[in-house]
Amino acid sequence: MTTFQFLRRLIMLRPLLYVGNALAWTVIYLIPIAPGLITQQFFDSLTGSDSLKIGTWGIIALLLAAALARVAMIYVGCITDVQYRFRMSMILRRNLLGHVLKQPGARAIPVSPGEAISYFRDDVDQTEEAVSWSVDVFGLTCFAIVSSYILLKIDVQMTLLVFLPLVLVVTVAQLATTRLQKYRAASRESTARVTGAISEMFGNVQAIQVAGAEDRVIERFRRFNEDRRKTMLKDKLLGETLDTVFTNSVNLGIGLILLLAGAKMRGGSFTVGDFSLFVYYLTFVTQVISNVGKFMTYFKQMTVALARMTELLQGAAAGVLTRRGKLVLAKGSRPAAEASDPAVAREPLRALEVTGLSYRFPDTGRGIENVGLRLEGGSFTVVTGAIGSGKTTLVRTLLGLLPKDEGTITWNGKPVEEPGTFFTPAQSAYSAQIPRLYSDTLRNNILLGHRDNDGELARAVHDSVMEYDVAHLQQGLETVVGPRGVKLSGGQMQRAAAARMLVREAELYVFDDVSSALDVETEQKLWERIFASRGNAACLVVSHRRAALAHADHIIVMKDGRIESEGTVDELLAASETFRELWYGDERGKDGRVQQD
Repeated sequence: MTTFQFLRRLIMLRPLLYVGNALAWTVIYLIPIAPGLITQQFFDSLTGSDSLKIGTWGIIALLLAAALARVAMIYVGCITDVQYRFRMSMILRRNLLGHVLKQPGARAIPVSPGEAISYFRDDVDQTEEAVSWSVDVFGLTCFAIVSSYILLKIDVQMTLLVFLPLVLVVTVAQLATTRLQKYRAASRESTARVTGAISEMFGNVQAIQVAGAEDRVIERFRRFNEDRRKTMLKDKLLGETLDTVFTNSVNLGIGLILLLAGAKMRGGSFTVGDFSLFVYYLTFVTQVISNVGKFMTYFKQMTVALARMTELLQGAAAGVLTRRGKLVLAKGSRPAAEASDPAVAREPLRALEVTGLSYRFPDTGRGIENVGLRLEGGSFTVVTGAIGSGKTTLVRTLLGLLPKDEGTITWNGKPVEEPGTFFTPAQSAYSAQIPRLYSDTLRNNILLGHRDNDGELARAVHDSVMEYDVAHLQQGLETVVGPRGVKLSGGQMQRAAAARMLVREAELYVFDDVSSALDVETEQKLWERIFASRGNAACLVVSHRRAALAHADHIIVMKDGRIESEGTVDELLAASETFRELWYGDERGKDGRVQQD
């Protein structure tokens, strides 16, 4: 999509509002035509050559009326401009965010969260400015056409000698906007690096402290800031230089008028009123040139913004940015999804079948190949295998958190076309290998906006074996856990993530190594409680721990991205060397990290 096509599609998002805004500002820019003519008549009246013959007070009344009319129209124009700009920028951000949220979790954004914020904030703002200035250019162009016609009728030579040099000066200055576009792109990139570095530092405080890397991290951040300072200084300096050229072109024009008007006035072909009209219109005509220059600058900067936002789409068509749709603005006007969205209607699980499921990571080529499995309602299936065998990749591809390359997934015999959209509550709930907690209360981290109906929170806390921990926290469930849950132990974080999943009733619960940081006794309680309380819901568990394997109805052993073998514990102990290594390795205490809560 070209920048011009992007601009046109943005205009068509709210065409009536855009046209209304353009008409309002066109009237605002055309109104000064009248005061210029009135001023001309006023000065001509001093020499008795005016044509209105309404006297000084009549002229003053007309000037006041024109001024009041322009003030009123500016008020209207501000309203239409704010309304249009706000809606356009919100639609852009909504479409960007909507696309990101629909992507597989591992590929949601190609940059750091801090850089993504820069895309949502700065690039959308830059686009908003360009579209808004297109309205000003249209209005000022209309003014330039009308005023040029009036001035040419008065004196063609004077008009050409005054305005052609100005056009040349501004055009030469405009050529510099190509360099400005380059500086603006560098400024955006350096700002994104700084924002991303801040996000990374805040998210990895403990890792930085443990490594003793505070000085190196700060020095890296200082270099990013220095690069940002230099690029922003170049951007600002060139922008201000161009603004200065555009602004001072008015003074250049007035000087030319003074040089040329004297001889014409002595010859009687140029009146004092004509002189005042030229000076009055000069400000607005040069403003036209200046604002057209600014619009061209914004337009080129929008090219940079479009490229950056398209990068965030990761290969999707740029048309995603300008997709039409209802923009909900009123607070409380959107009903809760749990109550109204038919997509979350719960369908009891009878059988989930996966055939030929494959996914390869683009960078490494590793992944899973031709995986097939079947889960029945109420079953307890464990996926196990050595590190790097593809266990986590399997469940993430199944749930749509990674985009499958091949394979089919059916729920009760019906194809699942969009796993990432389908496998959400109330169909399924998922607890990731690495818990993600927010700097909020434990209650809010578990609920995440879910309503606590009929004691669901209390049951989830009990089933995740957290009741003892909650009782001994200083403020219980109201305890703020800190960024990424730093105030909790590893085992508490895993069980809080499990409680978050269990509070949402679902037909399929997916646990990805949720007990790796638990002691043996706590892990045993966790699986016993989940096994007793899950009803007819199926469980898909990634684990190599004995406590989970002992509860399994069916075990899948992964190796090198494929299913090596499957069956019960006894069957696999008899037939699978990989499973025997895992089973007896766990018995000897070689099952990886075991962290006491």
